[in-house]
Amino acid sequence: MPILLFLIDTSASMNQRTYLGTTYLDIAKGAVEIFMKLRARDPASRGDRYMLVTFDDPPYGVKNLQAYGLTTLGNALRTAFDLLNLNRLVSGIDNYGQGRNPFFLEPSVIITITDGNKLTHSSGVPDELHLPLNSPLPGSELTKEPFRWDQRLFALVLRMPGAAVPDTEQLGSVPSDESAITQMCEVTGGRSYCVRTQRMLNQCLESLVQKVLSGVVINFEKTGPDPPPVGEDGLVDPARPLSSFSPQPWHSCHKLIYVRPNPKTGVPVGHWPIPESFWPDQNSPTLPPRSAHPVVRFSCVDCEPMVIDKLPFDKYELEPSPLTQFILERKSPHIDVVHPFGYLKASTTLTCVNLFVMPYNYPVLLPLLDDLFKVHKLKPNLKWRQAFEMYLKSMPPYFLLPLKKALRMMGAPNLISDNMDCGLSYSVISYLKKLSQQVTFPSDLFMDVYIYCLYRYFIIIC
Repeated sequence: MPILLFLIDTSASMNQRTYLGTTYLDIAKGAVEIFMKLRARDPASRGDRYMLVTFDDPPYGVKNLQAYGLTTLGNALRTAFDLLNLNRLVSGIDNYGQGRNPFFLEPSVIITITDGNKLTHSSGVPDELHLPLNSPLPGSELTKEPFRWDQRLFALVLRMPGAAVPDTEQLGSVPSDESAITQMCEVTGGRSYCVRTQRMLNQCLESLVQKVLSGVVINFEKTGPDPPPVGEDGLVDPARPLSSFSPQPWHSCHKLIYVRPNPKTGVPVGHWPIPESFWPDQNSPTLPPRSAHPVVRFSCVDCEPMVIDKLPFDKYELEPSPLTQFILERKSPHIDVVHPFGYLKASTTLTCVNLFVMPYNYPVLLPLLDDLFKVHKLKPNLKWRQAFEMYLKSMPPYFLLPLKKALRMMGAPNLISDNMDCGLSYSVISYLKKLSQQVTFPSDLFMDVYIYCLYRYFIIIC
């Protein structure tokens, strides 16, 4: 169920009037209603949850908003992210220290509507956008950034003139704005829109409705040499010069992977986590903070993907990017992830690129399992057991449980002991358990925002 959070600029500058005779705040209110009507066309919108945050006091519904405060965008964004993160530690959706599960997600879209004017604060006029570093939420120190990998920020920056201008506008892509919020949008995997006319605003709202997707943002970074160039037939062309050593757009991409829900249950299903960037340490009293977006490094390898009967795998389509374009142009490549827990591969129709997530270090595991079923007939000898034990010791402990489940599905339920260790220290386990049991809100402010966003908001708008 997606969360759609509207962050409305209620600074005094939103009272300026446009060529339409309405104020920026009036246009922002209308944009919320238009978006909700457009979104309601999709049957999947029945599970949507809406929230409302402003730059000032807790809002009492969209229609009652007034513009009289300062442009405290940084504080408002921090409040919005904290509001979205209230329930995550209770639900355990982030799975700290135990790998990242793309199928455990709460897709959220923050839509900021602002005039893009100078940021103002009670202490002055800052040149850059800064979010408060300290959060009242317990457990917020476990992630370096205030947002999570399934939360994206989009901004509608109103640049409508006060006087009518000749309508020379042509429909096309709407450019990004140059205000302070643009960089923050891009960091989360979103973008900003520079809105100059009502027709352009409607186009942006149509685009935003299409952005309500179930997925998580990942940083893909290439390591090692580039693959040899190919001709138009997709085969290696030795006559073509090798690409230069300068960075190419596809070497580093910051994009969404789509996490499709199960058609029968409506809930995403998966088996394997994406590994943490650190190895679990049972002697460490704390967890190192993780980045909101995991970094997945890949290398270009000329080999066929490995598969084995009945071994489950997870498949996620990548959002179009320079990386997907590069892979599709090579017709049918196979690109390995450096820490081998999966690979990138073009679809058979060459219309998209998919990330296949497999067991950790699957090039070692799959031949072992193949021998187990075809050679040993589920009765492994001592040599096989020793090799399997070495493999288990070489992988993060949090892969043991999904591997045990997979082996049970394949008909080999007793290969891994039931006494599994998660690899975390007692103090870390106790701290995470304590966080999951905290159901109270950190302040009266959050309580007010939460109530008015989820309940009163619906009464006024719908």
